[in-house]
Amino acid sequence: MIVANVRQQIGRNDAQLALRLVGRESDVDLERAERTLCDAGIDAILDDPRLLAGLMESRRGMQASYTLFTYVVVRHALRRVGIEDRQLADYVASVMLHFGIHDRAHQIGDADDQTYHTLVDISQDVETSDPRRSFLARAHLGNYALWFSGIFPDHIATQHWRRGGPDLDYYETMGRRGFELAASHRLAGDYGLAHVYNAAAEHFAMMRIALNDISDTLIFPDRSTPDRLMRQVSNESRWHQH
Repeated sequence: MIVANVRQQIGRNDAQLALRLVGRESDVDLERAERTLCDAGIDAILDDPRLLAGLMESRRGMQASYTLFTYVVVRHALRRVGIEDRQLADYVASVMLHFGIHDRAHQIGDADDQTYHTLVDISQDVETSDPRRSFLARAHLGNYALWFSGIFPDHIATQHWRRGGPDLDYYETMGRRGFELAASHRLAGDYGLAHVYNAAAEHFAMMRIALNDISDTLIFPDRSTPDRLMRQVSNESRWHQH
């Protein structure tokens, strides 16, 4: 089960690296960063724009773990679209790590042998009589929709125009539904996930837009299509309206 625990996995080496990247311009900056860490904790360092810049621009940034890099990139992308909830950033980063690094996009659990390849497939288990499977399917419906609409929007557009596949609006609708259903399940309260599921449902569109920005700039930066341009214009308009 995917939970919001990425920040807990940021170890001492990553914390020290983050300090050096934030304070890389001068000894004075480093001393200030160290005081910030002591006074305000690691979250203040992780939120510092100089850390994101250091991870992207500095050779030292290549030493960062996937955990640190993913959380910082997701956190700053969400903040750019107005989402300040750290727990939500933590959860989205966890989804990215589980699906991107551990190849979990097609399974509702680490030890589950059944694979799902469409939102409709996942939806069929949302109301199953097995409470735990129903809960996992609901969460996975939201996670799967967020992952694909966030990271692979160009593929969705291609499938929509060439084969009549679902568009981004459909993914948003299904993703919100999945998170809403997961939040209403009693196990969400037992696992302390009701808040994050409710927040994910409320902010799904902006989360998708934030992940689109990550996808366009970091994962698939060399693609340039009319569909991408139109999506970027639409995303910017929705962002400003939000």
